[in-house]
Amino acid sequence: MIAPVQIGPYRVERLLGTGSFATVWLGHDASLGARVAIKVLAENWSHDLRVRERFQEEARLLWRLDHDRVVRVHSLGELPDGRPYLVMSWADGGSLRDRLDAGPVPVGSGLRLLRDIAAGVGVLHDNGIVHRDLTPGNILFRSGPAGAAERVVIADLGLAKALAAASGLTARAGTPGYMAPEQDDPMSVVDTRTDVYALGCLGMRLLARTRSPLRLRVGVPAEVADVLHIATARRPADRFRDAASFGAALQRAVAADDRAAVRSRRRPMVAAGLLLGAALAVTSLGADAAGARSPADASDTTGRITVALPAGWRGDGEGWEGQRDAGGRRDPALVISPAPQQWLSDAAVPGAFIGLSRSLAATTTPAAFVAERGHAGCTTDPVRTTRQAGVDWVVARHASCRAGKPVIVEAAGMATGGAGLVYAQIAPPAGSTPAFVDALLAGIDVR
Repeated sequence: MIAPVQIGPYRVERLLGTGSFATVWLGHDASLGARVAIKVLAENWSHDLRVRERFQEEARLLWRLDHDRVVRVHSLGELPDGRPYLVMSWADGGSLRDRLDAGPVPVGSGLRLLRDIAAGVGVLHDNGIVHRDLTPGNILFRSGPAGAAERVVIADLGLAKALAAASGLTARAGTPGYMAPEQDDPMSVVDTRTDVYALGCLGMRLLARTRSPLRLRVGVPAEVADVLHIATARRPADRFRDAASFGAALQRAVAADDRAAVRSRRRPMVAAGLLLGAALAVTSLGADAAGARSPADASDTTGRITVALPAGWRGDGEGWEGQRDAGGRRDPALVISPAPQQWLSDAAVPGAFIGLSRSLAATTTPAAFVAERGHAGCTTDPVRTTRQAGVDWVVARHASCRAGKPVIVEAAGMATGGAGLVYAQIAPPAGSTPAFVDALLAGIDVR
């Protein structure tokens, strides 16, 4: 390939990269003393009207977006031979592909990068655009002003389309390893969830300890692994709905891990106090041993529900079966119990189901929801209310049940901040008091 000396008013300094459809050169504007990236349509595609239109559409999309998180376009021109070229801002920090080729990215840095990438893709989604080809080579870095951190920018929108046109009638394209399954189906719909799949793949690549097969490194929080698992679900309906939802779930997962780390650091500091107060602690626990709490938390797969676990309990669950959101995904939920897999089938095993639903919040009230959940063959105590962790709970206790759990507690409340209706069905440990139920409700944190 012979490098051109000049492209329009720009002196060509060197080659930045080549692709299937275009070549990118580093150009210099002598009058402004500025460098730019110049993308030139490949000669073998210059007479294909479809490819030429796609190239020009990228220029229009970038010009319309004009955002710091997306590569900016300055102008669109044409070479003497008729090939169009696109003048863009130069990302002087190279690409994510370059950095991954240089070696592993630390886990903390990888998580920050992934959040920044999701924010950039979120700009596209907010403007009704799906990228369809998110790869490490299309994630670039640009230096910030003096003293400022570099910025992640999204590039190469050559395959992007307005969402209204991203249907089975559009051309199927993408990069193997980052393409969602539906991109291989000529009759499927490509939408923001297609980019979510690619974000999950980018996360796996950033945090992997091996390239083939991709396996996450030690130190990647389990909550983050759950987010990546949801993002790369084979069915689009099982993924996060867009980049913003993915980014929010990732942020919650990182925050949950940070909280756990803080608690872990605090435990040695209070060990002496716990030993000195052992006699008092034993007396207190004797009053309601089942109410003892451990410092562990459990979260559902979306990170929207976090529960402080009673001692010896653990969490499990993939969502609220039978209760789905507007996008067809199961609402968040989890089971907590000493034996989550047995708490429904074994009457002697205590446990609780906690679910969160925005759709229920729009159609019912906590009192009505609890009233609908009566239990035949049980004696029902008067319904009570209790305020725990900022939520006003409606609580109904069903006791002396002839079959199944001897005691079942139904509770519901309206979470703050529009998170939805939060529901808890609790089978408390034998011999526990209402204080156990209130303590469990107080440990529920929803977003």
